[in-house]
Amino acid sequence: MERLRTRVSVLDRQRRHRSTARAIHRLLPEPESWLDVGTGDAHFPETAKEFFPYTSFDGLDPTTSVAYARHAERIEEAFTGNVTDPHITTILRARYDVVSLLRHRSPVPDTDKELRAALTVLRPGGLLLVETPSFQSDELRTRLESHDCTLVATSRHVLGRFPQTYRVIARRMPSAP
Repeated sequence: MERLRTRVSVLDRQRRHRSTARAIHRLLPEPESWLDVGTGDAHFPETAKEFFPYTSFDGLDPTTSVAYARHAERIEEAFTGNVTDPHITTILRARYDVVSLLRHRSPVPDTDKELRAALTVLRPGGLLLVETPSFQSDELRTRLESHDCTLVATSRHVLGRFPQTYRVIARRMPSAP
């Protein structure tokens, strides 16, 4: 029975990841580079490569799982740490066409600082993908707009275990810091 649950969980995760990748694909069919923040073992980039075979996926995670993900070739570059670390934001400044902050990442003490840091590593005109609980979606939209971002797409994420999760995609405007 446990093996069946594990298999269903893996299929559910893959379906959720495909849905997320498709949402970006409609807006930006061939990004050059993508940073997955809180990537863990990099299951999302592995699945997203089906839609973006020529995109360079990098992963950032506070745990050493990101090194395993690099070894397994799920990502091209692995960074250990947090996106809010000034050293990380300095070396990754304006490097990515897409930055994803998915719901399964560990809790962050200062979400506004995390959002600012994610926008720092995003190129002007790039897309920021955030999954957030429904009760935080309005606050997230307000924060994004205050950081010179244009909301491109929002949707209720109905797949998977998080039926009350919203996906928000925002474009960083060229004037953003």
